[in-house]
Amino acid sequence: MVDTYAMYRRLTAYPQGKRIFSLVFEQAAPYFRTARPRFVELGPNRAELTIKKRHRVQNHIGTVHVIAICNGLEAAMGALAEATIPASRRWIPKGMEVEYTAKASSDITCVAETDPADWARAGDVEIPVRVRGIRDDGTVVVQGTIRLWVTDKPAR
Repeated sequence: MVDTYAMYRRLTAYPQGKRIFSLVFEQAAPYFRTARPRFVELGPNRAELTIKKRHRVQNHIGTVHVIAICNGLEAAMGALAEATIPASRRWIPKGMEVEYTAKASSDITCVAETDPADWARAGDVEIPVRVRGIRDDGTVVVQGTIRLWVTDKPAR
């Protein structure tokens, strides 16, 4: 199993390291390729990435499609989970609830954050996820929560 956070730290020590990490990350989960997430920051309890507004992720009214944004949210949450979860635990997504609060008329920044105390217990862990458009007014375009099921790894 690849240690995602260790790979991020190792690659970001080089020029273009975040770009390289982003490309490697989307290869691990090919469905992320459509949104082309580019990591800005990754660490325990926080991940931030951007999705460029380009034709491939736009809807019929010329804004970033909400499914592309949710794809970015899931990528941010997955990277955060890998960077945060204790080595003795494992996780799997259980559900996502989002609200569409405004049109996404620019590049999008996806931010996933969690409370360190959430990872101390097994069971449902609520990962609050928010997305904001990179617009002059900083309007949040999607906000929501991704729930994870966190359990202890089985003994080998």
